[in-house]
Amino acid sequence: MVFGYARVSTKDQNLDLQIDALKEAGCEEVYSEKLSGRSLKKPKLDELLGKIRKGDVVIVYSLDRLGRTSKELINLLSEFKEKEIQFKSLREGIFDTTSAMGEAVFQIIAILKAMEVQVLSERTKDGLSAARARGKKGGRPKGSYDRNKAAAAVTLYKRELPISEITDSLKISRSTLYQYLRNEGIKK
Repeated sequence: MVFGYARVSTKDQNLDLQIDALKEAGCEEVYSEKLSGRSLKKPKLDELLGKIRKGDVVIVYSLDRLGRTSKELINLLSEFKEKEIQFKSLREGIFDTTSAMGEAVFQIIAILKAMEVQVLSERTKDGLSAARARGKKGGRPKGSYDRNKAAAAVTLYKRELPISEITDSLKISRSTLYQYLRNEGIKK
């Protein structure tokens, strides 16, 4: 079966161009959603991934509709390969694993991405080692601890108010709230 996946980032954007192109490319079913590529959860994409089977084809209008990062794309395309699912991107014609050339391009890109991840990891480790040698510590700088806000956070949390109400009323972030609760001995 041939499936299509279309996504736009905001509710103001229109899916028509992508859906029309996917139907013209032979998609029998098209899954679409209006949601940022940064969203970790993509319900319609997850639904599609749960439905595809060996021998199916997944088509997207453009690669960036499927995933925001190279790593995300490589992982997804590797999953397709393992499940023997074919993949095509209409705008980037070289991404067509139904052809030998498309498969070869995919393999080359996967190798380059793996090398990129390794190089970045080595650079990060080298940078951290150099910083430690100079007596520096990594991580986020310690913020000031506001005992009054911490006490108020504990009180509001014990009243079982929604987290969003607590953070809004105290004008603190969610992570700061959890830090206050931890430091005050409150187990979530």
